Amino acid sequence: MTAVLPSPRSLDMPPVLDTAASAPARRRRRRRSRGEGTQRERRPGVWEVRLPADVDPVTGRTRHLSVTVHGTEADATATRIRLLATGRPIIPPPDRVTVGFLLQAWLAADHPWKPSTYVGYTSNARALACDPVAERPAAALSPDEIRCRLADWRDAGASDAVVAARFRVLRACLTWAYNERLLDTHPLRLMRGPHRSPPRQALADDEVRALLLAAELRVIEAHANIPHRLASEGSSSPGASANRDAARVNAAAAESSAAWRRLRVAEQCLLLVRLAADSGARRGELVALRFDDLTGRVLHIQRAVSAGQLTTPKSGHTRTVTLGADTADLWHRLHDTWAERVARAAVPLGGAGPMGAAGAHVLGPWVFSSDSGHWRRLGSEVLGHRFEAVRDAAGIPDATLHRLRHSVATFLVSQGKILEAQERLGHADPSTTLREYSHVLPGRDAVVADAINDYLDLTAGPPAAPAETTHLNRDD
Repeated sequence: MTAVLPSPRSLDMPPVLDTAASAPARRRRRRRSRGEGTQRERRPGVWEVRLPADVDPVTGRTRHLSVTVHGTEADATATRIRLLATGRPIIPPPDRVTVGFLLQAWLAADHPWKPSTYVGYTSNARALACDPVAERPAAALSPDEIRCRLADWRDAGASDAVVAARFRVLRACLTWAYNERLLDTHPLRLMRGPHRSPPRQALADDEVRALLLAAELRVIEAHANIPHRLASEGSSSPGASANRDAARVNAAAAESSAAWRRLRVAEQCLLLVRLAADSGARRGELVALRFDDLTGRVLHIQRAVSAGQLTTPKSGHTRTVTLGADTADLWHRLHDTWAERVARAAVPLGGAGPMGAAGAHVLGPWVFSSDSGHWRRLGSEVLGHRFEAVRDAAGIPDATLHRLRHSVATFLVSQGKILEAQERLGHADPSTTLREYSHVLPGRDAVVADAINDYLDLTAGPPAAPAETTHLNRDD
C-alpha cells in the first residue's frame, strides 16, 4: 500500500516558491539605496548603525559615522531612521576634530568593555569634557601641553591615581580615533604617562592569620548567642511543637531571628576570608560563586559581577583553581550545614526557594547570599562591608579583599612561580604578573656578584684550561 503524503496546500502551508526565481526578489527587498546607511548585529543585543558622513578631502572616499545601539533590530532601524531624518552627520576634518567630539564618539562606539570599565571610562571622559583640553583640536595636541594639563590637575587637588586615569582615557580615545581614521596622526603615541603608583602592598603573614582568627571567633560568638531554647525546639518533633503556646513560640522565634542571621553572616565571612586568602580571586568573582562551582577541591571561576551586572571574569576566560584541603572542607561542611537548616526550616527563611521531594525547602545556588535560603545573590558592596567588619575585629583597618589577592600573588612570585601566579590570579598574560609583582622576586644580584668576584680573584690562579680535544685528520 502506498502512503499518500498531504499536499502543502491541504495543511494550509504557503506554496513553495522557486529558490532561483525568488532570490532576486529577496535581494531587492533587502537592498537600500545609497545614503540610507547600514546596520548589523555585532553580537546578541548589540547593533552597529553606519551612516555616510562626508568625503575625505585627501583620499576622496566617503567617511562613515558608526553608532552602537543596544536592543533589538527594530531599535537599530529606528535609530538609523532618526539619524537620517536629522540630516547627514558631519564629521569635521582631521585637523579640526576636537577632543570633546572624539570623547563622545569613543564612548558611543562598540567596545568589549566590562560594565565597571565602562563606568570608569565614562566618569573620566566627563571630567575631560569639562576641561579646557576638550575644546582643543586633537591633532594639535602636544606632549608638552598634556604635561602642563597633568600638572594643573595635580595643583587642583587631583590624586596621582586620578591624574593617571584621565591620561589613560585620553590616550585610549586618541588611539581609537587614529585607528578609525578620524585622525591622520596620533599626537600622544610616544608620550609616557605619569609615573606608576608604588608597588601594591600585600598583607603580612601575621595579618592574614589575624583575619582568619577573627572570622573564626565571630562564628564561635554567634553560636554561643543563639538561644538554647529555640535551638532545641528546632529539632523537636512536630507533635511537641503543636502543643506549645503559639505566642511563646512566636516570641522566641522573633528573639532569635537576629541571632541566627548573625551566625549565618559570620559563617559566610569565615568562608569569604578563607577563599580570598587561598584562591586569590577578585571580589567580583567571589560574590558570583555558586555551590556547583566546586568539584572536590577544584574551583571553577567562570563568572563575575561588574557594576552590579553578572558577566564573565575580567580576563574574559574561565579558569580553574585548586583549593587547599582545609578551604575545600570548610566549603563542603558549610554547604551541608546550610542545606540541613533550610530543609528543617529551623530558622525563618527569607526568600525561600522551591520545595524538595519531601516537602522541605531546598538550598539555593549562591554561596554568598542575603537570605537564609541562598536564593538571592549578595551585592559586591555588601560583601565588602562584611569583610570590613572582620578586619575591624582583627584590628587591621587597612586590610581589603584585594590586598588578600596581592598576598597570594606575592607568596607565589617570591618563590619564583610566575606562571602559577598568573594562572591563579587570572591574568591574561604573564607580563602583567611580572609588571605588578616583580619587586618581590627573590634577589639574585648577590649571587651574581659573588660569581663575578670569584672570576676576578687573582689569588685563585687562572681558570682551568678546557680539556684538549684530539681532532682526527681526514687524511689519516
